[in-house]
Amino acid sequence: MSRSRMSTAGAPLTIEAGPTFRLGSRSYPVELPRLRDPRLHVAAVIITIHVIGQVGLGFEVSIPQILAAILACAIIEVGWTFANSRRIVWPASAMLTGSGVALILRILGNESGDHWSFDGWHLFAIVAGASLITKYLIRFRGAPVFNPSNVGLVAAFLLLGSGRVEPLDFWWGPLDWSLALAYGVIVIGGIAITLRLGLLPMAAAFWATFVPGLAILAASSHCITARWAFEPVCDTRFLSVVATSPEVLVFMFFMITDPRTIPTGRRARIWFGVAVALVSILLIAPQTTEFGAKVGLLGGLVVMTGLRPLIDWLLERRKLAARREISDEVRPRRPVLRWAGVSAAVGVFTLGLVAAGAPARAPTDSSAEEPPPLVDVDIDPASLPEVTVDPKVIRLDASLGGQGAQDLAVALATALATEAEALLRGDDALMASVSMGARLNEMGYRLSQRRSGSTVVPLYRFESLHLIVTHPDGPQGGADPAFEARGMVEQLTIDSGGEELGRNTIPFARAFSLRRSSQGNWLISGSHLLR
Repeated sequence: MSRSRMSTAGAPLTIEAGPTFRLGSRSYPVELPRLRDPRLHVAAVIITIHVIGQVGLGFEVSIPQILAAILACAIIEVGWTFANSRRIVWPASAMLTGSGVALILRILGNESGDHWSFDGWHLFAIVAGASLITKYLIRFRGAPVFNPSNVGLVAAFLLLGSGRVEPLDFWWGPLDWSLALAYGVIVIGGIAITLRLGLLPMAAAFWATFVPGLAILAASSHCITARWAFEPVCDTRFLSVVATSPEVLVFMFFMITDPRTIPTGRRARIWFGVAVALVSILLIAPQTTEFGAKVGLLGGLVVMTGLRPLIDWLLERRKLAARREISDEVRPRRPVLRWAGVSAAVGVFTLGLVAAGAPARAPTDSSAEEPPPLVDVDIDPASLPEVTVDPKVIRLDASLGGQGAQDLAVALATALATEAEALLRGDDALMASVSMGARLNEMGYRLSQRRSGSTVVPLYRFESLHLIVTHPDGPQGGADPAFEARGMVEQLTIDSGGEELGRNTIPFARAFSLRRSSQGNWLISGSHLLR
């Protein structure tokens, strides 16, 4: 469709109009995506990460969940734009919000490899849709205050809690072709897009501030528990995992650099990146779980975008004051005082960061120097069945495959035999040397039964052992290796004096979870019946 008008020279001038959509007697302009639109380039990077996550990284999110988030945002954006301008516009920003939400949001119970699960699809649609609506309702001078996906995710995590949802992990897995490809897509795509938009200095300022802050936390023995680690993530491992996390890179390149929610001006944007890093580090410092640390990271941007209107107002007042003083006598610069002020601010921030991180500091275990009570328990490795290992165990710790799994089975058998000896002796210290947590409570109850009357001492004989990953304290309490064990158990009933009252043998099917102590030995942390 085209229309003509006369040029200034009197010749007819043809102007090409865009496509239209006719509904009844009315035509509505249609705006389609343009290949040079940076939003399409960002979307291409995020969708590529989704594909790599489904194919190679084992992302625990399904295609219907991803599509639900994207389609919910697209429908809302198209409807909102049409209602306000009678135009049909390709919802580039909205679809980017939906794909960003789907990249980070996870629902507990999702399994990797279940690509077509519809479980919780409505939650993805609600979180993504609510995130997008903030763009229309919370505005300052005609522009959205918050990055929609950022504020929506933080709200979802805080409102729903770690018992219902969780963020994408900091750690995406051991380095292989899929993770290397994901790094390449994020870094190359991120640098290319931010360089084109003039936002690379801001992203670099964030990372250059964020990593030293992490280093300060790591140096103060900072620890978090994570569902992908068999032990607390502390010190240098905490630093290396979080500083090089693909999720932190996505946040740095594609979330904090939303042009409509950051200050204008190159210098202001660089200081904004620094401020986001500082606030994020302060919010991460007291967190003891990966869930809390990730919400702290995202929360830093929420805080700073919320303060942006105030920052813009202060900058404007400063510019006006500077203009009034142009004709005044130029005041001499005092670089020494300036650097002294900067040094004092860095020192105060460092002290505040260390103080804020006290709740997440690794505790000093005074008992680590004392050997546990010893008991003569001799387990013949040849008497144990060959252990089968779930691939998820190898993904978290390659040393627990093959002979490592057999050695862990010996540790389990030794701990169970020691528990039995502790029951026979009525020895609390011996029991505590091989049990912890829920398992220690369970066995402590049996010890109390022995003192008051009688108790049952189980003597296990394994016929099959399968090593899996379990989360006895919930996903944010850390991962434990666990054996799904089957075989026969001889139940020995004894009285308070240790005299045998009877015995019988029955089959059993039970899972035993293990956790490494500060002394390096494996303790039984929990157990439950298998279905």
